[in-house]
Amino acid sequence: MKSRVRAIVALCAVALAALAAGTARARSTSAEFAPGAKWVELITIDGSINPAVADYIEASLASAEAGGARALVIELDTPGGLLTSAQRIVKDLLNSRVPVIVYVAPSGASATSAGTFITVAANIAAMAPGTTIGAAHPVEGTGQEISGAMGEKVENYAASFAMTIAQRRGRNQQWVEQAVRKSVSIGEREALEKHVVDIVASNLDGLLHQASGRKVEIDGKEITLDLDGAAVRRAAMTVGQRVLNTLADPNLVYLLLMAGMLGLYFEFSHPGVFLPGVAGAICLLLALASFQVLPINLTGLLLIMLGIGLLVAEVFVTSYGILGLGGVIAFVIGSLFLIDSSETNIVVNRSIVFGAAAGMTSIILGVGYLVARDRLRTAQTGREALIGAVGAVREAIAPGAPGKLFVHGELWRAVGAEPIAPGQAARITAVSGLELTVERVG
Repeated sequence: MKSRVRAIVALCAVALAALAAGTARARSTSAEFAPGAKWVELITIDGSINPAVADYIEASLASAEAGGARALVIELDTPGGLLTSAQRIVKDLLNSRVPVIVYVAPSGASATSAGTFITVAANIAAMAPGTTIGAAHPVEGTGQEISGAMGEKVENYAASFAMTIAQRRGRNQQWVEQAVRKSVSIGEREALEKHVVDIVASNLDGLLHQASGRKVEIDGKEITLDLDGAAVRRAAMTVGQRVLNTLADPNLVYLLLMAGMLGLYFEFSHPGVFLPGVAGAICLLLALASFQVLPINLTGLLLIMLGIGLLVAEVFVTSYGILGLGGVIAFVIGSLFLIDSSETNIVVNRSIVFGAAAGMTSIILGVGYLVARDRLRTAQTGREALIGAVGAVREAIAPGAPGKLFVHGELWRAVGAEPIAPGQAARITAVSGLELTVERVG
């Protein structure tokens, strides 16, 4: 036992050391510069906007300011994300003491939805050739417009938020409003013509060259950028930020939730297996941890749990399919509304939802069928297995004179209402203690 404890402690120490080393490597940069050197800090955001990305940008701003960077360059490619995280990032950019350049790159990238707000909030907004910006209209979990008073409220807030940012940075307020209200999206050339962005550059060196000499306002003062030929220092996410950023993927969260519930179901239906229960608990805890990152709709989560409960109940209750059908419907509806769309445009992929619904239903009903079949199967041992079995008479059986019957590899005392000679077959009709009542076969 002591050796096992020592081994566990050693493994934990190694894991903590590796985590600390990974964090240190993530926070470290590719180069260090002497005081007064001309350099910029570069970070890359490729994915949804979430709390981990907000932490990443905050830490990078602090690092750039502390190290004396001439600017922070954010290379951006995002489909959107959480409105709360976008608000936090915009607030940091508008109050930054370091010039911030948001560069929508590489070619094929986009600054969609929340990415539009972040790009417009930068001191210098730039795009690479073949990129797009816009489509910032808020939508509901099914991808459709939010209807009614709530839809109007969310749209008006998002539009005013975007216009305020554009006004603060001196950019095209009318286009930004259209991007929110009508989901307008444009390419880099049109964005430059409409004064949505300031620069179109094919690479980072070209961006820094074009940005040099431009005037930006920092902390209430106007400064002139001097970035041409500046060295670049890359800053990566820490291990914790990368994990949190991964858990912000709604598709992954949904699959973890399904795996967790399925693992616990297997453990409860087959106690003592352990592996499904342990794996399910880990998946469920990871899913719950991601709930701190993504805005989860409580109604959707409860519908999913209700759906799984009804599917399990279908196995044990004769409902002629009503519970199973209700379970599938509740499961699918809950999955569609799992992510609160009033705060993000990121939703669970529909193919994953319907695939998980079909898979979960098939697995639970399949396991239920196997359990029901085993329960209805004829007993193979004990008293129930003996009744109806046919054995060979070893000693003659006559009324009032017990004989011997060989059945299931055992020799039993047997009585009968009619004579049965040795070698003949006899069927067991009753069991009384260690004595069998038999009848002749044929």
